[in-house]
Amino acid sequence: MADSQVVEASPPRRRWRPSLFVQVLIGIGLGILTGLLFPDFGKLLSPLGEGFIKLIKMVVAPLIFLVIVTGIAKVGSMKALGVIGVKALAWFTVATMSALVLGLVVANVVQPGSGLNVDPATLNTSALEEKTKGGQLPGAVPFIMDIIPTSVFSAFAENSLLQVLLFAILFGVALAALHSSAPPVLMEVIDQTLHVIFKIVGYVMYLAPIGAFGAMAATVGNYGAGSLASFGMLVLAAYGAAVVFIVILAVVVRLITGVSAWKFVRYCRDEFMLALGTGSSEAVMPRIITKLNRAGCDRAVVGLVVPTGYSFNLDGAAIYLSLAMLFLAQAVGVDLSLGQQIVILGILMLSSKGMAGVPGSAFVALSATAAAVNAFPVAAVALLLGADRLMDSMRVFTNLLGNCMATFVVARWEGLLDRDQMKAALDGRLSEEELADVDEVIPEGVDVGSTPVTGATPAKTEGEHA
Repeated sequence: MADSQVVEASPPRRRWRPSLFVQVLIGIGLGILTGLLFPDFGKLLSPLGEGFIKLIKMVVAPLIFLVIVTGIAKVGSMKALGVIGVKALAWFTVATMSALVLGLVVANVVQPGSGLNVDPATLNTSALEEKTKGGQLPGAVPFIMDIIPTSVFSAFAENSLLQVLLFAILFGVALAALHSSAPPVLMEVIDQTLHVIFKIVGYVMYLAPIGAFGAMAATVGNYGAGSLASFGMLVLAAYGAAVVFIVILAVVVRLITGVSAWKFVRYCRDEFMLALGTGSSEAVMPRIITKLNRAGCDRAVVGLVVPTGYSFNLDGAAIYLSLAMLFLAQAVGVDLSLGQQIVILGILMLSSKGMAGVPGSAFVALSATAAAVNAFPVAAVALLLGADRLMDSMRVFTNLLGNCMATFVVARWEGLLDRDQMKAALDGRLSEEELADVDEVIPEGVDVGSTPVTGATPAKTEGEHA
């Protein structure tokens, strides 16, 4: 009978591989070493980082469209969407103003540019002109008009998120209004297309460590450690201000929503590390959308708040802009009055909302503000060319965290935050299937968060939160 013994097949062993966090961390470390030891070679690696970011941006527009449409299928009310949008913009305004004021306060206390005694006439402004490519920040009317696309196809082709957002809202509301006559297969196609897009993102994320390696090697190779020494006080002031802002933000959000910012950063450590490595928060937008949804935020709220925040809620950039303006004035020996600083605050509050998509937007905003105040030569802005890239990590981290916290706040205000699911996600109590879902972004057939969308869903949930 020995020959007839049945041998139980052992389950297939899962191949071990380091987490995305570890892979990206290794990529960043190797990039720093390459940039320091072989700076000329490091400069040549920038296409690796740029190529990875372009691959992500390739799917951002269709992703935003599909997430918003499927989310609105549940909300199903223009009024409810309007309330979400107004509350999001109100939070963005308060957060941006707080960041700008904090930057001014830190600059006045620390005086990072004091004693430099720079003569603006000695600065080479050609590099500044190359950086900005002659770009200008749009006025209020052009900015609003630019949100309306020339055609639906141009919005997607140009990757204009606000234009895609507008069309997605209109499409989603119209689809929800016609849910009784629209064939169920249409919602099924949209839902399955969203799964396909997330699957593509999952494939692209395999290249994340290579992208982080190339971006970091190019950055260190171009700027080296010398820039850090030259602008040490400015860098310390900017990062210190960011830490203070994040602590205050974390306390306020904790009181409103119960969300622990520290637990959220730990929950999204892969995404934050990748954003820091590539110097782009947009590179992690697809995965952030997934994780916010998985952490209990309604899909409609995530779809509206996150892409809007990429244009209207640049908290890290706001800290840098106000701090940099006073740094430049101090560096050239100009003492700005309280009235001039208030004017700067107002100008930056408006200009920071139109920065997205403008080449060298920070330099354009600073140049426009310096010209409006007329307290020191615009040429002084060229002084920041060596320091700007050193601020990227601060800006990216603060911008990303600010947008994520805003999503939790708006979801809580609208009663669209599943607190039990949020606590389970942030405490690491998700099931193995849910953890696999996050790692793979969203595999086919797995429900997304608390607002599943299927062919029958719109008829069941239409108007539920109106």
